[in-house]
Amino acid sequence: MSRALSLRRSVRAYHHHHHHHHHHHHANPHSNLLKALSSPTSPNPNPSLARPFSSLSPSPSSSGAEFRKYLGYVALLLGCGVATYFSFPFSDSAKHKKAQLFRYAPLPEDLHTVSNWSGTHEVQTRVFHQPESLEELEQVVKDANEKKQKIRPVGSGLSPNGIGLTRAGMVNLALMDKVLEVDEEKKRVRVQAGIRVQQLVDAIKDHGITLQNFASIREQQIGGIVQVGAHGTGARLPPIDEQVISMKLVTPAKRTIEVSKEKDPELFYLARCGLGGLGVVAEVTLQCVERQQLVEHTVISDMKEIKKNHKKLLSENKHVKYLYIPYTDSVVVVTCNPVSKWKGPPKFKPKYSHDEAIQHARDLYQESLKKYRPELTTAESSEDSEPDINELSFTELRDKLLALDPLNRDHVIRVNQAEAEFWRKSEGYRVGWSDEILGFDCGGQQWVSETCFPAGTLAKPSMKDLEYIEDLKKLIEKEEIPAPAPIEQRWTACSKSPMSPASSSAEDDIFSWVGIIMYLPTMDARQRKEITEEFFRYRRLSQTQLWDKYSAYEHWAKIEVPKDKDELIALQARLRRRFPVDEYNKARKELDPNGILSNNMLGKLFPSPDTI
Repeated sequence: MSRALSLRRSVRAYHHHHHHHHHHHHANPHSNLLKALSSPTSPNPNPSLARPFSSLSPSPSSSGAEFRKYLGYVALLLGCGVATYFSFPFSDSAKHKKAQLFRYAPLPEDLHTVSNWSGTHEVQTRVFHQPESLEELEQVVKDANEKKQKIRPVGSGLSPNGIGLTRAGMVNLALMDKVLEVDEEKKRVRVQAGIRVQQLVDAIKDHGITLQNFASIREQQIGGIVQVGAHGTGARLPPIDEQVISMKLVTPAKRTIEVSKEKDPELFYLARCGLGGLGVVAEVTLQCVERQQLVEHTVISDMKEIKKNHKKLLSENKHVKYLYIPYTDSVVVVTCNPVSKWKGPPKFKPKYSHDEAIQHARDLYQESLKKYRPELTTAESSEDSEPDINELSFTELRDKLLALDPLNRDHVIRVNQAEAEFWRKSEGYRVGWSDEILGFDCGGQQWVSETCFPAGTLAKPSMKDLEYIEDLKKLIEKEEIPAPAPIEQRWTACSKSPMSPASSSAEDDIFSWVGIIMYLPTMDARQRKEITEEFFRYRRLSQTQLWDKYSAYEHWAKIEVPKDKDELIALQARLRRRFPVDEYNKARKELDPNGILSNNMLGKLFPSPDTI
């Protein structure tokens, strides 16, 4: 439920966006969502730099002159600063005010700022490698290991918790994005790990194959999506790491090794969902499936109906997910199945047009504007400042609505009711290729927490998945949490990777994944901080009241490290109950003895005995 990484060269964002360098990069097509994040740089005049994360340094000839020019400016500024400092009549008690001379000095030339897609985690680093070949990557890893220099592998930077980020240094494989081999007969494909999901799907579709399943978006790098154990939905379909047949890892201690079910199976399964800590994943061989058209069917239901049909819905649909809308009884059921070979796509005429479906939300927005921004409702001022609301998608409109009063429960309830109405009028069918149909527009910047817990088997679902939701909805109402929609519930089969939240040795176990969310529909720092605090209250309540009861564990790309020491110790102990932490740490020590691939998060979640 999240998206791409932004990288910018820090300096010139300040002084000269009139120069032709594009310093702030997002590996993301949703540019409208990202305008908010970008620093005010000029449009990219150089299309060859449009690949995510291209190296962004200016040409040497101009930069030498510019460097001298800015050196001059800096010297001048410092001179003035020092003169002011000594001549300005401060009282003695105000001495500390003078100490801030360097506070606004421009950032050094070689500093990269890298943030995750939702802008919730950001680091600045001087070390950001982008090798273009396996040989270059091997050299980067070898050099870093000799210097004990951190190079944490980072993918597209979509993880809500920034699991790939570290200030100490990173390596990114965006320029290693080739399809190396396609085996049509076995439906297998070997790729470089920096290839993004959408690129891969586009490259193999002419061979009549595609990936078995997809998460909500398509911008992840294959290395990243596999390493964090990401997933789509469908109770017969495992998380994405389970599609990996073999991997090439570049490790600090053992150089480049290939692991598979045949070659070193124990390490293979451990490293499949290895969180980037066991080696830089350089190549991946994936088992694909035949490319087919799917029919997506969206209906609105309620809890009573769902309970009656749940077992049937899980076992009879290839893909199924439920979207719950807090403070309403509405459940949106979305199923996706292959187009019937006999019947063809369904003949269906929607009852409502898209405009009719979204109208209620537009009306609510106009009405809320009168209440919250009376100064905007006069015709002339709204013309220039407000984009035409009729142009906005539902998720964009929801962001604008929530931004008016994001933490007011009554306001959020009204927005949720508008969302229920939107879905009620959006019932119907859509037909398309799996990579088009299985996506989901999860809205703008956000905080999200997703847990995974066992839900019985397909033959005998435990119904714990529905109990979890009932408990969660009661908790929201009792604690008056301003929880927006949707609460998203998906299912997967189990994974044989021991570090996967859905790992199980029993073949037919199924797992449910539940995501809760709060949007960050504003760039106002204070408002973002308040939403963040409220979200962490929401998450903590779910944690204390639900996680142990249902043996729920957080998605690796969404787990947040507690700041409180006792909470951290409790989390470490909890992770040990579910995952083979000692085995994982042993493999880390063997493959990466200097810890160059780890970051603060890995160190805190899995402390090795000698660091405790």
